[in-house]
Amino acid sequence: MKVGSVREIKNNEFRVGMIPDNVKSYVNAGHEVYIEKGAGAGSGFTDEEYIAAGATMLDTAKEVWDTVEMMVKVKEPLPEEYPLFHEGLILYTYLHLAADKPQTDALLAAKVKGVAYETLMDRNGCLPLLAPMSQIAGRLSVQEGAKYLEKIYGGEGVLLAGVPGTPKANVVILGGGSVGTNACKIAVGMGANVTILDVNLQRLAYLDDIFGARIQTLASNDANIEKSVKEADLVIGSVLIPGKAAPKLFKKKYLKEMKPGAVFVDVAVDQGGCGETTRVTYHDDPIYIEEGVVHYCVGNMPGAVPRTSTIALTNATLSYGLQIAGKGLEQACRENEVIYSAINTYDGKLTCKNVADSFEGYEYVDVRSVVK
Repeated sequence: MKVGSVREIKNNEFRVGMIPDNVKSYVNAGHEVYIEKGAGAGSGFTDEEYIAAGATMLDTAKEVWDTVEMMVKVKEPLPEEYPLFHEGLILYTYLHLAADKPQTDALLAAKVKGVAYETLMDRNGCLPLLAPMSQIAGRLSVQEGAKYLEKIYGGEGVLLAGVPGTPKANVVILGGGSVGTNACKIAVGMGANVTILDVNLQRLAYLDDIFGARIQTLASNDANIEKSVKEADLVIGSVLIPGKAAPKLFKKKYLKEMKPGAVFVDVAVDQGGCGETTRVTYHDDPIYIEEGVVHYCVGNMPGAVPRTSTIALTNATLSYGLQIAGKGLEQACRENEVIYSAINTYDGKLTCKNVADSFEGYEYVDVRSVVK
């Protein structure tokens, strides 16, 4: 198969879908690999490294899109890339369609086979292609939140760990999944007072076993969320329903009750955000202040550390990519049913129920009925 990767064009996105080691793996498996010149520069990979691994370098992204049967990316395509779609193309990337109706329409119109990293679910119910970015985003959320608590950014001027004789900061984490757990690790490690909320009591028991008396676990409901955020210096929104728009747990009315200069970091922004006051921001202008609360809502948080993020992501995506390229998407699904869960669009049909439920007027089609 002809497989390719292009430079990401999202604002301040420096990750890349394939690293030279991946190229070597695809080439050794008998595939042709095409890379846009300069695609890996933001993550520290040179064109010479790609060439040495066996890639063919092309001058423009259009040339790559026009050539390949399978495109391996990091972020969802932007409107400038929609005209480059072609029927039957396998697009293997994060799609986050529940927050992006125009992209959904473009993929359906072009009959692209949209294979989404974020909905691939293994037999244990885990999301192995989302996990590495969740780990990074969770850890970054506390790092960024701590920074924007500084007074020069509009924060209340609080140090997370405090010092002897001063109060520690209160960190509240909404959601105890991969993002929340990783945020918790960093917040605890920095010495903050940490409260974590989740609807799954078994998950809370697990977190309580891991962190013990260093954290407070609470069942996630409106009353507990409201009480917790009133005293919070930093709130991390880390709620995820695979493929579906995030629920709005962080209400606008809470802002007036919070400390002036508190910080809200919404890691769920790619799926529409879990805050009623969330709007997408970018690394070059990451924050805004609403009702005195600093909001950090960057939609590609791991892009801030592209070297780490790219290596972590491609470690996870390579094995599934090789299966799809080697057998074709349909046969790969027959031999590994896990891959069905990643297919969001196929031959003009919407095949992810949670995405279909996010919009009115969209018909969901069972993926197994069309991918044969």
